[in-house]
Parts: sequence; structure tokens; C-alpha cells
Amino acid sequence: MQEKKSSSTSTEMANKNPKKANLLDHHSIKHILDESVSEIVTSRGYVEDVRMSNVRLLLGTIIIAIALVAQFYKKKFPENRDFLIGCIALYIVFNGILQLIIHTKEKNAILFTYPPEGSFTSTGLVVSSKLPRFSDLYTLTIASADPKSISAGQPVEFTKSVTQWFAKDGVLVEGLFWKDVLALLDEYAIEPKKKK
Repeated sequence: MQEKKSSSTSTEMANKNPKKANLLDHHSIKHILDESVSEIVTSRGYVEDVRMSNVRLLLGTIIIAIALVAQFYKKKFPENRDFLIGCIALYIVFNGILQLIIHTKEKNAILFTYPPEGSFTSTGLVVSSKLPRFSDLYTLTIASADPKSISAGQPVEFTKSVTQWFAKDGVLVEGLFWKDVLALLDEYAIEPKKKK
């Protein structure tokens, strides 16, 4: 019986592809860690809130449509000058709105979530991360999606070296990383009780 369990566990581990990053590329490392954080948070019952992504996609589609209309308009240049000026102005305005959303609302966010299903004393989460260029220090922050809410917890974060989560060949040691992220999630969940 014990052999069956251990062989099935090892088979599952062998079937699961390890997450591997190029250790010389900080974008690759950050991408692997951010992907894992999203998996961990959603495994805890938080459902991803994709509204912000949908708004960005919609604005991007409008920008592309404006550019296509300007490019393939039936009249040639001297005749369509006013139309082109209008398209360029709209292109600039919508790009400005898109950049404003990215820099004010999203910042370094990698995941927005809804509150866990059935929870009346929790808000959704905003999970953000930083891995500065030429640094090995990864900062993960968990904050409330609605910081003005009564049930919003205090933001929590950790900053740790990525070298403790990766093997020499670039494979992510998921158990260690999951442990650290779950500890941070638990710390966030406990925070509102400490405020009282």
C-alpha cells in the first residue's frame, strides 16, 4: 500500500513539469515567480478579477481601430488632412488614458481578485511584485482591492532574495516559494483582527 502511494506521488511529480527560468534574465525569473504567486492565491479561493485587463484590451482595440481607419481611409493625403489630424488626436487621447490607467491603477499589480466566495468580512486582493534590474531581491505585496473598506486589511509584504527559491539549474523550488507566499497570505488574513 505504501509503495503504491509513493510510486503514484513520484509519477505525479515526474509528470508535472518543473518551472525553469534563465537565471541570467531577471524578467524570466520575475515571470516564473509572478505566475506561481497567481496560482497560489487562486488556490486559496480567490477568483481573479479580470475587469482591469478587459478595460485595457478594449482601449487597445480602439487604438488599433483608429490607426487602421487612419491608414486605410479612402481619400489620399492632401484631401484627408483634417480626418488624419482627428485620428492622430484620438490616438493620442486613448493612449494617454491607457497609460494613465496602467500607471495609477495597476502600478506593479500582477493579480486583482474578488473576495473569497461566501466571505462577508473580506475584500478582494491586489497582489503586486517588484524585482529591480540587477538585484536579486523580490518584493511581494498583498493589499486590499478596496483600501477604504472597513474590512480591508493592512498591506503586507516581504522582500527576499530569489536565490533561495531557485536551484543552480534554474528550476523553481516550489515548496519553499509556496510556503513563503502562503505565510504572507495568512499574515494578511490575520491583520484585520490585530487592528481592533
